[in-house]
Order: sequence, then C-alpha cells, then structure tokens
Amino acid sequence: MIDYTIPEWEKSALLTVDVQRDFTEPGGAMCIPGTLEAVPAMARLAAAYRAAHLPIVHIVRLYLPDGSNVDLCRRGQIESGVRMAVPGSEGSQVVSALLPQATVLLDTPLLLTGRPQPIGPREWILYKPRWGAFHNTGLEEHLRAMDVNTVVVCGCNFPNCPRATMYGASERDFRVVCVSDAISGAYELGLAELGRMGIRVLTSGECVRLVKDSQTSATDHQ
Repeated sequence: MIDYTIPEWEKSALLTVDVQRDFTEPGGAMCIPGTLEAVPAMARLAAAYRAAHLPIVHIVRLYLPDGSNVDLCRRGQIESGVRMAVPGSEGSQVVSALLPQATVLLDTPLLLTGRPQPIGPREWILYKPRWGAFHNTGLEEHLRAMDVNTVVVCGCNFPNCPRATMYGASERDFRVVCVSDAISGAYELGLAELGRMGIRVLTSGECVRLVKDSQTSATDHQ
C-alpha cells in the first residue's frame, strides 16, 4: 500500500508562522510563552533550507488599527485601542534570527495586496488575513509553481495559526510535517491528533538531518 503522506524532502518548503516581535519578544504586545525559546530551533531549520536551496515562506499577521482586517475574536480589542502587529511597526517585524539578513523589513503595502515579498533567492514573506496560511492567500499557488508537495511548519502558538495552517495544507493534499520543538504552545494530545491525520511530528534535528540527506541523495543520483 502506498503511503501518500510520507514527506518528500527534496520537494519541501519551510513555513514559519507568525514569528513576529509582538508575539515573540518580552514586552511585545501579545508575547506568546515559549516562542522566544523555540526561535533557535526555527533558525536552524531556516539555515538548513537556505543551504539546501529549498523554499522558505515566512507567514505574518498584520492588524490594521481600525480592525477592518482582524478576525472576530480580536476585532473588538483592536477597535478599542489595543495595538499589535500594526503595519509598519517594530512589533510587526519578523524576528531577525529567522531572516537571511537582519536588516530585512516588511514591505507592508505590498504584503497587504496579498503578494509575496521576496527577501532571498528562494525566500519570501507572505501576509495572511486569518489563522491559516492558506486561507484567502496565494500560498498554495506559490508552492505549486515550485513543485512543492511537502510543507514543514514551525512558528508561534500551535493551537491557533500553526495548527490551522497544517490543517489547511492537509486539506489541499500537501504532505505535512510539524516540527515539535520549533513551535510554541505544542501539547501532547494536539500532536497526537496530527498523527492521526497523517501529519508527521518530528524534531528540528530530525528535519535538518533529513533535508541534508535529501540533498546528498539528489547529488548521488546526478
């Protein structure tokens, strides 16, 4: 029997989800516990993907101060004056450890149109308007154009955006990997539920090794 959920690392892309200063750093507008501690593992993944010349997409949230693009559960907060991930703000920026150059800044006018912002040879930033990175975005088309069939997901706050992103990827018949130590808010039952959906749960070390092995194998077959 063919297992269609096995990751194909040579056709994989890394997705980092909501690893922005407001959600990651102490003093951020909505700092999520455990995210800062997971950043080194995320950075190792990003470095491995760059070295392998495989795609990376950094997914971000941007909340307009009038609340017009905010999900319902937070819209009242934003309308009442709470500010987080405001376009152009320091807090909206991707944590520098994940970026190819620390000087990279979000091009918010471009991102809010739904277009990806290129920041490296095979690396982009993409804005999402809701929890999941595939909802009302061009992410699927962007990945399919590069012949990607496997997504490796890490980032901020497993119960919300990373999990919704993994569900969305599975619904679109991508092979999916959750990186357990490179994602904040992960818990045993949630990870077990992913497994029942055919989503692989691996550590960052395992993922880095498998990415490197896939490149070695590809070179051997040339």
